[in-house]
Amino acid sequence: MAKRNNTNLPMSDALQEFIQKNKLQKGIDKVDARQAWADLMGNGVNNYTTAVELKNDTLHVSLSSSVLREELSLGRSKIIAMLNEELGKELIKKLILR
Repeated sequence: MAKRNNTNLPMSDALQEFIQKNKLQKGIDKVDARQAWADLMGNGVNNYTTAVELKNDTLHVSLSSSVLREELSLGRSKIIAMLNEELGKELIKKLILR
């Protein structure tokens, strides 16, 4: 049984410590990246989005519209910047639209 830590920690610090000890940050980043895409792109793009997956520092987005894929590819660097700003950290370095 682990020794109980009697110091009072704010809940956010305790959760962050738990996340780090259990190596959960990558999973949380994946969920956050999906949510950031959905929030930033809105219903128009989300209706054509079939999958969003974060692998290392690359966000893979599957789209059902080739026209939309071409349109979004023109603003790829801006989209990456907006996603990272939404996430609050430089998580995404590359965006692959397929």
